[in-house]
Order: sequence, then C-alpha cells, then structure tokens
Amino acid sequence: MKTLQSTLLLFLLVPLIKPAPPSQQDSRIIYDYGTDNLEEAFFSQDYEDKYLDGKSTKEKETMIIVPDEKSFQLQKDEIITPLPPKKENDEMPTCLLCVCLSGSVYCEEVDIDAVPPLPKESAYLYARFNRIKKLTAKDFADIPNLRRLDFTGNLIEDIEDGTFSKLSLLEELTLAENQLLKLPVLPPKLTLFNAKYNKIKSRGIKANAFKKLSNLSFLYLDHNALESVPLNLPESLRVIHLQFNNITSITDDTFCKANDTSYIRDRIEEIRLEGNPIILGKHPNSFICLKRLPVGSYI
Repeated sequence: MKTLQSTLLLFLLVPLIKPAPPSQQDSRIIYDYGTDNLEEAFFSQDYEDKYLDGKSTKEKETMIIVPDEKSFQLQKDEIITPLPPKKENDEMPTCLLCVCLSGSVYCEEVDIDAVPPLPKESAYLYARFNRIKKLTAKDFADIPNLRRLDFTGNLIEDIEDGTFSKLSLLEELTLAENQLLKLPVLPPKLTLFNAKYNKIKSRGIKANAFKKLSNLSFLYLDHNALESVPLNLPESLRVIHLQFNNITSITDDTFCKANDTSYIRDRIEEIRLEGNPIILGKHPNSFICLKRLPVGSYI
C-alpha cells in the first residue's frame, strides 16, 4: 500500500520539475556555435578572466582592442614607407659648402683640400685660395660641360695627364700661385692658360705642349723657373707673359721663322720678357717678324 502511494506521488511531481538553466559557460558555447562574430569577443573575455586579473580597466581595454584590417595597413605603411629616392644630380653637400648659381660653382676660401663633387651641369668652377694639392682625372670625369676652371692660390703640386682629357669645351684654365713643377696635357680648345707664380722649369714643359692649341690667345707663365721660351708656340697667340723667369737666350725661331723672311706674326700684341737674365739687344733677328718689340732689357 505504501509502495503504491509513493508511486502515485512520484507521477504527480514529475510535471512540476523543470530543467536547470544552462550555465554561463554553456551559453557561451551555444552562442559560439550559433554566430561567427562573437568568437573573438569570447576569447578576449576568457583572456581577461585568466590573465588580466587585478589589472586596471584601462589596461584591459587596451589589450582587447582588435584593429581592423585598414588600421593594420596604415601602421604597416608608416613603418615601411621608404625615403624619397635621391635625385641623380643632387649635390646638396657641395652646394651648401660652396655657392652654386646657374652652372657656376664658387668654392673660394672654404679650406677644401680636394675638388668637391660637382653638379653635372657645371660650366664654371672657381676654387681659389684653398688647400688643394692634386688634380686627378676622376675630378672632372663626369662634368663634360666645363668651360672655365680657376685654381688660383692653392697648393697644387701634381696634375695627372688625363685630368683634362675629357674637357673638350674647356676654354680657360688658371693654375696661378701653386706649386707646379711641370705642365699636364692641356685640352685643345683653350683660349687662356695661366700658370704664373709656380715653380715650372723648361724640362717640365713638353716640346709640343702648346703646338695643337690653335685657339690659345693668352699665355701667362711669368714668375716661374723657365730657362728658355717654350717651343712651338701657336699662331693664335696675342699675349705672352714670360717675365721674371731664368731665360738666358732666344733664337731666330723662337717667335719667327729663320728660313722665311716674309713671315709676319701679326696677332701678337704683347711679349713680356723683363726680369730675365737676357739682353734682348743681342738677338735682333729674333723679333723681325713681330709688329712690336718684346718688353725687356736691350742693353
């Protein structure tokens, strides 16, 4: 009888029993399978619960911020964006040290000891009163448009023979007030060459150094150590300065042509020979082709 009562009581209570609601963790799992967008959020929440316990809310928020794809791309661009490429003719260091203006470079009294890199379009270089000791072929290898070079007042002792070989447009070359003992091979279109106040001796000038310079009008070799007038002077010469050397003699072929009495050198306007140990009056036939006598001592 008691067993029957217990069984009836059980059937009456079963409909009243309700299943317990799923736990918070279970609901996460259910929703996780139900939507893809909440997966990362649940992972961040678990990360907070396990590893950020005790840290400030600000720190937690910082850790769970997930930048979108665009943000990552912006950060990447900021990190790897290269610097602007250097321009081919960008010679800013030289043009800060010197003054670059319309194809002219002025490097005067800036205490440089070598020819600086020049803009390729350079036509005129003024590098006076510095400490340059040597000129090399590399100095002007990539500057083909140079027309004038002025190295007055440096310490130049040596010039490589190929230094001016590529300067086919060079018209004026000034090497005054240096320490030269000899002359390099000169470019063919020179109209002016100035090497006064050096230490050049006659053996330091090749026999044909000036012969092919058909445009040379002004030659300044005064205040050197020449023992004789350079040979094969071109017909184009107008002014020749050879004063204050060690010239002791000249010949009938120095300026004229001994075998051609009708020859006249009519372009020469001035020859200066004063300050040399030579008496010009002893060589009258040496000037027979000239319109003007050389300046110097005749007694």
